[in-house]
Parts: sequence; structure tokens; C-alpha cells
Amino acid sequence: MMQTHVSRWPIVAAFAMVGAATQVLWLSFAPVTTVAAEHYGVSESAIGWLTNVFPLFYVVLAIPAGLLLDRWFTQALAAGAVLTAVGGLLRLIGDDFVWVLTGQIVIAIAQPLVLNAITGITGRYLAEEDRPAGIAIGSASTFAGMIIAFLLGAVFTDAEQLGALIAIGAALSGIAAVVLVVALRTPFAFSHRRPPAGLAALRIAWNDDFIRRLCALVFFPFGTFVALTTFAQALLEPAGVDSGTASIILLLNVLAGVVGCAVLPIVAARHGWELKMLVLGAITAFLGCLALAVAPGAIVAYGSLTLIGLLLLPALPIVLAMTERWSGEAEGTAAGLIWMSGNLGGLVVAATVGLLVDHPGSAFLVAGIAALLAVPLVRGIVPYFSSDTEVETAEPTR
Repeated sequence: MMQTHVSRWPIVAAFAMVGAATQVLWLSFAPVTTVAAEHYGVSESAIGWLTNVFPLFYVVLAIPAGLLLDRWFTQALAAGAVLTAVGGLLRLIGDDFVWVLTGQIVIAIAQPLVLNAITGITGRYLAEEDRPAGIAIGSASTFAGMIIAFLLGAVFTDAEQLGALIAIGAALSGIAAVVLVVALRTPFAFSHRRPPAGLAALRIAWNDDFIRRLCALVFFPFGTFVALTTFAQALLEPAGVDSGTASIILLLNVLAGVVGCAVLPIVAARHGWELKMLVLGAITAFLGCLALAVAPGAIVAYGSLTLIGLLLLPALPIVLAMTERWSGEAEGTAAGLIWMSGNLGGLVVAATVGLLVDHPGSAFLVAGIAALLAVPLVRGIVPYFSSDTEVETAEPTR
């Protein structure tokens, strides 16, 4: 295939729209859990499953989705976008919990097909020097979708407004799907080898020691972020931080993460600071959690969680950029392994912190230690970097 060497940013923008839409739909009910439970006549725990099905399905479907993207990238990504929109529409069919849960399950099935494609979309449509920026934008769009979900939840707070909340999510996902499907009709700007059929792509990705090390690395920072996002309000309440203040703190945390994901990975790639940024984010998260364990309160929470969002969340796009530069023909499967490990970390660390929710100091300390465990894992990937800290382009260790 002829190489044009011209980056096609509109396709990345279309992808970012769908990435943001998946997060809007994922977190639709998180800010209005109590209201939704009363409206649908179910428990708050049941409403929680409207959110929890996403990481559960991601862990199960990350690798199959990656295999599909490696073999049939355009078709698989388009299917993910369309299924996301279909799930959004299913939630509108009936004003009852069953239809809402059905829609959420469909969206959860689609999500790996979308998010796993971050590295693939940049490798096929962006020049090599632009790919870190493309991955940063794609990653930032997912966190931007979280912010939109939080803001919509703050506006549509009453039971009679749930229909409008769901309709807006359906409209966003539908528009984004149409835009991306049309954009994907554009031929690839850069040639890309397809991996062998079957499970060969999984063997290629998993047999690569560097990819396995990245999977272990992303497990901990992603787990810390999910744990803090899930339980920060409950952990801060004994210190006198009310739910409204906690919501603002979490919103600033994610907003800082959007800024960090959009800017810091690009700077890191340009100057060869990837490893330094990963270590800085892990240490910042540990110190922030330590501060919350020792001196919990609104002021400490504002400062700590904002810094954690700014410096810890960029670990994901940095690791994904490393994956894209290293994995070659099995990049979709490799990205799936990275996302699967991150979501698994979220489940494990959040579950552990949840067991300590009645002991906030210990819970914050566990979350901080989880982030700090990433530091020795960063040291483990140092040999894969040349003297100027660029990921080596030699054949991966198999």
C-alpha cells in the first residue's frame, strides 16, 4: 500500500468522539445512583452493576477484541461504534431496569472494540512522529467522556429527568458512530501487516517479554485510580467532606487527568522522559494517598487528588504509546492485554480498598502502596530502552 506520510487527524478526532461516548454511557448512572434506584425500584447495589459490568466484560473480552482488530481493523472498530450506539438506543426502549441493563451490557461488549483500537488508529492513520500525540488525544477523550457524564449527572438530578439523561447519551453515541463509520471509509495512510489467523496474534503479543512487563506495570496505577474514583467520597466523609464537595474534588481529579493525558505523554515522548514520568506519577500517587491517610480533609483532598489525576493518569497513554511502537502486527491484541491488565487492576485494588472503607487511613495507604509498586516495575523495563530512552525498534524478545 502506498504511504502518503500525511497524518489524517480527522479520523483520530472521529475515533475520540466514540471513545468519549463509551465513557458517557458507562458512567451515566454513577452520579444519580440513589435517584435511579428509586425510579426503577431496585437497590443501589443493582444500579451499581450498570457501571460494574464494564470492567468485568472488558477483562473477558479484551483479548478477543484485540484479535478481531488485528485481523479486521476497520470492520471491528466500526462494529464497536455501532454497537455502542445500539446499546444507547436500547436504554430508551422501556422505562425499566431490564432495558437499561440490557443496553449497558451491549455497550460493555462494544467498549473493548473501541478502546483497544487506540494504537491501531494511530498506526494506520498518523505518521510515526505524530503517534504519541494521537494516543494521548485518544486516551484523554475517554477521561473527557467521564467529565461529561459527571456534568450531565449534576444537571439531570431528578427522577423525571432520567429519560432526558439517557436520550442525550443515545444521541451522543449515535452521532459519534455515524461520524466514525463514515471516516473509516478513508483508506489507511500507512501500510500495516496483518498477523497470522487464529490465536497467533495472542501468542506473538504474550510471548513478548516487554509487553508482559507493561501489562504488570499498568495494573497498579490504573488500579489506584479506579479505587480512588470509586471510594474517595466514602473515605473522605468521616473527615467532614460532604458528597457535593467530594463530587467537585473527583471532577477536578478527572479534569486534571484529561489535561495530563493530552499534554504530558507528548512532552515525554519528545524528550525521552517516559520512564521518568511513570515514576513521577507513581510516587505522586503514593505521597498524595499518604497525605490523605495522615491528614484527611477537603483541602488536602483537593490538592492530592488533583495532582494524582494530572501525573498518574498519563501512565496509560504513555504505556499505550510504548506498546504501539513495539508490538507491530499484533498491536490490537497487545493493546487489549494492556487494557485488560488495567481493568483487572481496577477490580483488584478497588475491591481491596473497598474492604477497608470503614478504615479510611488504611484504605488510602493501600491505594498509595499499590501505585508505588509500579516503580520497581518501571526499573524492569529500563533494559528495553536505549541510551536516549527511546524504545528500541529491534525485534522484540520472544
